[in-house]
Amino acid sequence: MASPGEASVDETHVGKKKKLPARYWQELQEEERKDENKVKSDGEQSKEALQQEEDKTQKAKKRKQDQSPSDGEKVKPEKSDPFPGPAPIPEDRLQKFKRKDKLKKPHRKQHKLRDIIARSEDASEMAQKQAARFDLLLPEEAGFLEGDEDEDTCMISQEDIAEAVDITSGAKYFNLKLSQFGPYRLDYSKTGRHLLLGGRRGHVACIDWASKQLMCEINVMESVNDVKWLHTEAMYAVAQKKWLYIYDSNGIELHCIRKFNDVLRMQFLPYHFLLATASATSFLQYLDVSVGKEVAAICTKTGRLDVMCQNPHNAIIHLGHANGTVTLWSPNQKEALVKMLCHQGGVRSVAVDKTGTYMVTSGMDKKLKVYDVRTFKPLKSYFLPAGAACLSLSQRGLLSAATGDVVQVYKDVCSMPVTKPYMAHRLRGTVWGLHFCPFEDVLGVGHGDGFTSMLVPGAGEPNFDGLDANPYRSAKQRQEWEVKALMEKIQPDLISLDPTELAQVDQATWEQRHQDRVEVLGFDPLAKEKFVPKYKKKGRSSAGAIERRKKQVAHEEQRDVIRKSVEDKMKMEKERKERERKKAALSTQKSALDRFKK
Repeated sequence: MASPGEASVDETHVGKKKKLPARYWQELQEEERKDENKVKSDGEQSKEALQQEEDKTQKAKKRKQDQSPSDGEKVKPEKSDPFPGPAPIPEDRLQKFKRKDKLKKPHRKQHKLRDIIARSEDASEMAQKQAARFDLLLPEEAGFLEGDEDEDTCMISQEDIAEAVDITSGAKYFNLKLSQFGPYRLDYSKTGRHLLLGGRRGHVACIDWASKQLMCEINVMESVNDVKWLHTEAMYAVAQKKWLYIYDSNGIELHCIRKFNDVLRMQFLPYHFLLATASATSFLQYLDVSVGKEVAAICTKTGRLDVMCQNPHNAIIHLGHANGTVTLWSPNQKEALVKMLCHQGGVRSVAVDKTGTYMVTSGMDKKLKVYDVRTFKPLKSYFLPAGAACLSLSQRGLLSAATGDVVQVYKDVCSMPVTKPYMAHRLRGTVWGLHFCPFEDVLGVGHGDGFTSMLVPGAGEPNFDGLDANPYRSAKQRQEWEVKALMEKIQPDLISLDPTELAQVDQATWEQRHQDRVEVLGFDPLAKEKFVPKYKKKGRSSAGAIERRKKQVAHEEQRDVIRKSVEDKMKMEKERKERERKKAALSTQKSALDRFKK
């Protein structure tokens, strides 16, 4: 039997419950209970915050109402834009980028065509406005040489100009003494960065003239008549004594084209990938350099062809001849498009500006003439004591003329009369080739003693189109441009005197088209068939009834005949009155022969 002390110890152990370990579901329930309590507390706090914000907004409204002006006080209006709408564009700048005139919209029934024309006009107008706005962002401006008071700019020497300008511009004036293989012909690439020289005695050199790095230099061991860059600075053509040769920029011969023999002058059409050549055998030939095929061979029947230039606006070739005429040619026709009698003697040189508006010619009669190519009429004529052997027009309209060993540059020759040259420079040998460098105020001159690069302020276009001719493009950009240019190549069939004709709609009248259709078919498909009365039964198709029905319809045809005869009669009467009026006007005029009348 247990003692009383032991019994008390056992009772205390029984009264305290032993704590068992918690199960996982019990832990989850406890966590959920805690989250609910937390959410409730957060909700109460958010309700209190919302209540406080509402109170604040109500107090702010009440304060605003208290501060609001009374009826007598004036309320200050809110600030408005002082220059509403888009910024205005000057009208002259808009006209500079105008593309086309607005088309006449067709009839309302042709709603699809009306929508297409409206969208096209909107896009053209937007492009015009954007180009006019971005014209302000062009960073460079063309500047000309200005002398001091009572000082002629033609008396300023190249050395003085080179000393006055910055180091970079002054380095563009230099001389290459190459007296052994001269005289030299030259050509600049489209970007204006690379120079190609061809000596009469076979020397050919490619130069990156901006950095003065020699790309290649070869001697073809026979006479060279002309040199010309092709679409990129990686290929060039050389007109040698017998045949035409194509070289790459490393001086490696790529092609020898024997179909093109005795070539004297060359011109490259960049947007058509055509190389036009003029030969001593009076042939004008076109070579497609993208596929290496001859496009056209035209016998001009005008003798030796040693004067040649191209119109950059429409890709028409201008040829000068010994009889004083200048002819215009296209690869689509075997005959000359235009023949102009320009000089009393032979033509020595021809040049056309980049807009295709003016043509400048020089001849053996020592005259320099400016023609308007749109009307083929002379605008101005100048007399040069020694005549001009070579001509070249810059992108800004400056004209360089070489007379012997002197190069003279004229300003505004096409727009106003000129009495003295803008600049002049004497060289060491007779000039054989002239060419302005694109996008640079530089004139390259090839002569008997080598090559000279002259500084001519204001000659080059200061802003270039980076998508068309970028002087600073990388090799990758050049490759991408070449692929794009090949895809956008213009076919030779599209070369014409007026390139805007391609965008015009054929507005032949309905009568003309109908007449052409009748000539092709041999009959008039829209002619009215002769009326044949329908056969009716029950005696209604007797001879008398048929004649009566014919008479009922006959008056309609008779009306058309009468209407046509009346119109012809009125037209003849109008022409007769016009002749009588002109005759009366001539009879009233006095003639110098009236004094012999009795």
